[in-house]
Amino acid sequence: MIAAILESGRPERLYTGLSLLVSAAAEGRPARGLVSFGALGPLLDDAPPGDDTFSRSLYELRATARELEDCRLWACAAAVELTGASAEAVEARLDGVMSTPRFLREVEGAQLVVV
Repeated sequence: MIAAILESGRPERLYTGLSLLVSAAAEGRPARGLVSFGALGPLLDDAPPGDDTFSRSLYELRATARELEDCRLWACAAAVELTGASAEAVEARLDGVMSTPRFLREVEGAQLVVV
């Protein structure tokens, strides 16, 4: 299993983290992600992608992560609470909410990266 804590909201870092998880899941390796403060807003944003190729690619990568059976993304409970993120947006775009300690227990033994 591979696990990532997605913290950065910078598009290129977010793309790298999502790409890592999606690539692993596409190859049959369980992939788990915890979406923290910086990444929460961009991953919950439902705005259509911009005209540039990078924005479209990031939007499509997020959609692919949702479709893959072995890729799970949860919103960090503290990030949801402290940012006032919409519960509806979290449910629509992620696999729910999870605390950091619980996430770390769930992915115990996994290769863990922070982006």
